[in-house]
Amino acid sequence: MALKGKKILVTGADGFIGSHLTEQLVKAGASVRAFVYYNSFNSWGWLDQSPEHIKKEIDIFAGDIRDPNGVRDAVKGQEVVLHLASLIAIPFSYHSPDTYVDTNIKGTLNVLQAVRDSGVEKMVHTSTSEVYGTAQYVPIDEAHPLVGQSPYSATKIAADQLAVSFYRSFDTPVGIIRPFNTYGPRQSARAVIPTIIMQVLSGVKKIKLGSLHPTRDFNYVLDTVAGFMKAAETTSVDWYGEVINLGSNFEVSIGDTAQLIAEAAGTTLEIEVEDDRLRPEKSEVERLWAENAKAKRLLDWEPAYGGRAGFKRGLKETIDWFARPENLAGYKVDIYNK
Repeated sequence: MALKGKKILVTGADGFIGSHLTEQLVKAGASVRAFVYYNSFNSWGWLDQSPEHIKKEIDIFAGDIRDPNGVRDAVKGQEVVLHLASLIAIPFSYHSPDTYVDTNIKGTLNVLQAVRDSGVEKMVHTSTSEVYGTAQYVPIDEAHPLVGQSPYSATKIAADQLAVSFYRSFDTPVGIIRPFNTYGPRQSARAVIPTIIMQVLSGVKKIKLGSLHPTRDFNYVLDTVAGFMKAAETTSVDWYGEVINLGSNFEVSIGDTAQLIAEAAGTTLEIEVEDDRLRPEKSEVERLWAENAKAKRLLDWEPAYGGRAGFKRGLKETIDWFARPENLAGYKVDIYNK
């Protein structure tokens, strides 16, 4: 399926991954409708920062994923739906789990029902590696058990299962993309890599972090976007009802990540573990390391920023973006973003 001229709805288009995906789809010639969260500021989130020639090609739909009527209107007339809208911050899910149920579960149900009723050709649902919990074996393949170690991950497990159920019950053409820890320009300050970068760029020699020993499989945002685009354009139906990991197949600890960022920024640092940044003990995901063979087989996808060398290249590009004053101005550098 060529993307040129294809009518594609992206939910969560105003967010970190969604904005990058929207821009790349426009560049590929797709006709993109961007579902952004309605607000009184008429903000389109990160799409406000897109080049003017990109923005003029986007059909903006301002709404709320929790509203089934608005979602149905957004889906109407679309051929492909890429569903990324979600609440993702783990600490906030401890505080306000109801909002995660409403957004991540009910919001996904709204999209699935609209897709089922509207004759959409294909839906791609977004999962997260957090649904695996701490690795019980590595690398983690798609058959790994699901363990909800936070309210956030529990709602994503539920949303994933809803998507599978619609495929099995109604033959809805939906597949699940499960990105591991995506990073890059525009990422929220609540994520660990921007937290480290902003402290390093501020010139401090002793930065504050949570646990240093957990490992992650970091995926550069352009690799994640490429996976979604591969899923959107494939003509194979073999992945409907399936889950596909998007990960670099490279494992690195948080502590080592901080040192790699310091190296890329040309500085040295000490790390102080701050209690306020620690997850509850049983909630901390200790290890994530992706098996990505299924993505290679079904989507012909593999990371361009894979391995240690690719990770260092992605970190450098991310640091360069955050170092620009006009970008850093959008962040509250001097406070801890929970």
